[in-house]
Amino acid sequence: MRKLKIYLETTVFNYYFDEDRDAHADTVQLIEAVRRGEFEAYTSNVTIEELERAPAQKRDKMLSLLYGLPIQILYSDDEAETLTELYIKQGFITQNSRTDALHIAVASTHKIDTIVSLNFQHIAKRRTRIGVKYVNELYFYPVLMILTPTEVIVNENFDKKTRYHH
Repeated sequence: MRKLKIYLETTVFNYYFDEDRDAHADTVQLIEAVRRGEFEAYTSNVTIEELERAPAQKRDKMLSLLYGLPIQILYSDDEAETLTELYIKQGFITQNSRTDALHIAVASTHKIDTIVSLNFQHIAKRRTRIGVKYVNELYFYPVLMILTPTEVIVNENFDKKTRYHH
């Protein structure tokens, strides 16, 4: 069975160091699974640019974490920019959240299975999940799952437990 391709959006690196957040433990568990090579992990220049704008102490820790993982860096291009505009045009993501739409577009154009996000205002919410599915199907892109680290960990653990019991 092939490994799940996951795109780690900026908030994952933030939650890894924020011990007061509800999803911190699951985020750490996901990052450790990435470190062990259980997923085919990706992020993008968009994530790196956002992390570089964080306060220095936090920025350095998050970038060090990212660069210490077996993770491939994807780059936004004209195709991703076009798809970003389609998400915005359809009204599922606002122009003010353009960077969030770009994360989704980069993952979609690179045929990633899942974008992992804890951005509950713009990415990891029902309206965005439905809208991205609609736009991707309309323009012949693969369906992209948008999941939190908790959803990825729970689903993968369930799959591992049940995989050989058929």
